[in-house]
Amino acid sequence: MSQSKIKILPENIANKIAAGEVVQRPESVIKELMENALDAHAENIDVIVKRAGKALIQVVDDGDGMSEEDAVLSLQRHATSKIFTYEDLEAIRTFGFRGEALSSITSVSQLEIKTEPKDEEIGTHLKIEDGVTIVKEKGSFAKGTSIIVKNLFFNTPARRNFLKSDATELKHITETFKKISLSNPKVSFKFYNDDDLLFDYPKGSRDDRIKSVFADNMLDALIEVKELTDYISISGYVAKPAFLKKSKGEQYLYINNRFVSSKQVNHAVFSAYENLLDKGDYPFFILFMEIDPSRVDINVHPSKLEVKFGDEKDIYVFVHAVIKKSLGSYDLVPSMKIDSETRAAGEKLSFNNFQKTERQNFSDRPFVEHPSSSERSFVSSQGTANREQGSYSDKEIDLLFSNLNPEIKKTAPKSEVNNPFQEVEQREVYHRSNSSSRSGEFESDSMGNTSFIIQLHNKYILSQIKSGLMIIDQHVAHERILYEKALKSFNADLPFSQQLLFSQTLQMDPGDYAILKELHSHLTKLGFEIKFFSKNTIVIDGVPPDVKIGTEERILVEIIDEYKKNQREKQLEERDNLAKSFSCKTAIKSGDKLSEKEMRLLVDQLFATSMPYVCPHGRPIIIKIPLDEFDRRFGRTS
Repeated sequence: MSQSKIKILPENIANKIAAGEVVQRPESVIKELMENALDAHAENIDVIVKRAGKALIQVVDDGDGMSEEDAVLSLQRHATSKIFTYEDLEAIRTFGFRGEALSSITSVSQLEIKTEPKDEEIGTHLKIEDGVTIVKEKGSFAKGTSIIVKNLFFNTPARRNFLKSDATELKHITETFKKISLSNPKVSFKFYNDDDLLFDYPKGSRDDRIKSVFADNMLDALIEVKELTDYISISGYVAKPAFLKKSKGEQYLYINNRFVSSKQVNHAVFSAYENLLDKGDYPFFILFMEIDPSRVDINVHPSKLEVKFGDEKDIYVFVHAVIKKSLGSYDLVPSMKIDSETRAAGEKLSFNNFQKTERQNFSDRPFVEHPSSSERSFVSSQGTANREQGSYSDKEIDLLFSNLNPEIKKTAPKSEVNNPFQEVEQREVYHRSNSSSRSGEFESDSMGNTSFIIQLHNKYILSQIKSGLMIIDQHVAHERILYEKALKSFNADLPFSQQLLFSQTLQMDPGDYAILKELHSHLTKLGFEIKFFSKNTIVIDGVPPDVKIGTEERILVEIIDEYKKNQREKQLEERDNLAKSFSCKTAIKSGDKLSEKEMRLLVDQLFATSMPYVCPHGRPIIIKIPLDEFDRRFGRTS
């Protein structure tokens, strides 16, 4: 008989191989030891490292401590106090549960444990120099546990050689230290590097901990997120658009208080920002999700960083909706300042990232005059979308068909006067409070006058606001309005078309003709009435109210051209692409002159949208320049 080639590995070698999954670098050790300290109900945790953890790692806590028997057992593989049955595995609330950490650390380092339970006078001191032999001593120690790890990977030189520079390893350690500290604000944390105290985070609230870890004014750059349900709850903060990062490492996601990584959740957050993100930008966020442990699997990898959800689609939709709702609950118009200090050659506008914004506070916006019958032509020709297509309120119908405004009738003098409508117009200013809180209450100034609104070079709308001056790009503002109207039309399935007096016949390129046929059902919902004939010929019988008379053929061709461009460059989803193409080509253009009534109506409709800050393509719509910036430029001190 031939000799067997397969052999059982000696335990010490098997342990060294297994340790590679748990202990990859000094940061891995610190993560495991800090989480064990938290599981032991510690209120104070100190982390001490030398040479970025290569020479020494020490984690000291004031937790429950261990008896001698438990301390010895904790060094064995798969020894744990966290789970006992398979059912326990589906209800994990502790950080550790696999029973691999201390065993793995012991096999690749020289380890020392000093521990003493709170209700005992004598503690236990264990030393393991070779990964096998345990030296035990009794003594009096501080309540809790202190674990010292020396000479990491001393017995696996190849793995030690793969460690990076001290600076790189220290960066990984501090990132993990911050991640764990962020989710446990009721615990005090200290971090020492080569005897220098780098971080000292006292106990406090979650907001206090965020200020300690990042900056005192950090919360001013963030937007609160909070949605509590029986199935899943989410809370925390996401960044304002002015505080977007170029790094993927600034996303902090916690599930049941455990820091994890989830591509699904990250993508849900990113997509909720819609077009607020430029290419290469990533939103900073700190999110805490609470979910039934049986619905999430954290046992994917020994590091316990990766998670799998039982119903990923539901989680994705929930996170996306909550983040989008939170972003829509704050005034995100960027406040600009003229910065002359960062450039020797000149000046530039820069964002004020840390302006404090309160939830549902939209008072810093232009107030709007009530639309009158004289401006209905702008509503139909330009397509502003404050109502569902084809439906009007009783008040709007009255305004459309009455010869005189009821306010004018009521207050009309008996004798003839000069400028009879001037006083009435000022009384028509109203305070609008949208049910979805999209546009707060707007008030006139102390003199009761209407705030000014003007058009600059037929491109930009300038208006006075509470804090200074607001500047709106008229084209992209109208794009946003039409984009959201188009999406509503797709979902409402109630097409409203403007019939043409004379149908338009158009010979199409074969490729464009095919695209039109593909998009026919969506175009119909937008309000286009198109008939298809042979030889790539179409007939346009009706168009959406937003398309100006006389431009029907040109607009339809431009929409298809824009659709093809987006399809080629951005691979957008079909309906989203069509909505963006439609809004881009149908919106008022830079150079179109608007009346004051039209400008006010455009502003009103912009702030009724779900995302008035950026156009569908990601360009900013609005900026504001604070009054104190003008004061600074003009040298005013009061």
